[in-house]
Amino acid sequence: MTISLSLTVNGKPVTAQIEPHTLLVQFLREQRRLTGTHVGCDTAQCGACTVHLNGRAVKSCNTLAVQCEGMSVTTIEGLAAAHGGATANGALHPMQAAFRECHGLQCGFCTPGMVMSAVALANDKPDLTEADVRANLDGNLCRCTGYHNIVKAVLAGAEGMQLAASQPGSQPTSQTSAQPAAAA
Repeated sequence: MTISLSLTVNGKPVTAQIEPHTLLVQFLREQRRLTGTHVGCDTAQCGACTVHLNGRAVKSCNTLAVQCEGMSVTTIEGLAAAHGGATANGALHPMQAAFRECHGLQCGFCTPGMVMSAVALANDKPDLTEADVRANLDGNLCRCTGYHNIVKAVLAGAEGMQLAASQPGSQPTSQTSAQPAAAA
């Protein structure tokens, strides 16, 4: 038995037929071919599957796709476009650029989830400290780095987001940031 699902993914309306037990991460990767959202642990422990659901960071490996009916999902592929970047001029979101510039990645597997969590954190708390970053990203695991460069990248990315937001004609840092958070 399949059911109909209608939602917005990276700013585009999507309607699909899915099995009721389909996880959001499966829907994104298998049906939408948005493979930047990774499956690391299948138990919501590593954060590699983090996406924004109505502007709030959620782990898509333990969210049923049907729970997202009528909501807006932003994945790593849509982050820069939501900021007014990638599709317009090839620019990265400030957080993505900071991860690249600060060498906040090694193998890159955790990076999409780390970036999505970091953007949500910076949206919620613009004046981040190192302690804030370390405390709030504890649900995102990296098996390659010592986290030092990730913390530097998040702080630099938050600064870049603030700078971009202060520019005339700037776009919101997340296309869904003005929408209410989904009920947990």
